[in-house]
Amino acid sequence: GKEYKGIGAIIEDYIAPHGYSTVREFCGHGVGSVFHETPNVIHARNNEPGTMQVGHTFTIEPMICEGVEKHILWRDGWTATTKDGKRSAQFEHTLLVTPDGIEALTARTENSTPFWWEK
Repeated sequence: GKEYKGIGAIIEDYIAPHGYSTVREFCGHGVGSVFHETPNVIHARNNEPGTMQVGHTFTIEPMICEGVEKHILWRDGWTATTKDGKRSAQFEHTLLVTPDGIEALTARTENSTPFWWEK
């Protein structure tokens, strides 16, 4: 199987040439009997161990930032903003490793309700 750290390299290689960064302290994770479990899926180049195997379920959920990757966590313990106040966006997908590759469990289908901008 492929190494999980390759995901971070792909994300960083895609966003960095456009001047974007990703918050390294927030990561995707394994999904199993415990919701947030190993592996940690870092969204930038890293040396985190772990290899994808058939049956693994995990998330990719990068926080992509216009400016610095440093963040501030609000007192509510949940809300995060970028340290420089610039815009950021986050999206999450849950993926399953199958014998044929990866299945995006959270992918939209042709029967999905359209977003407002798709109407």
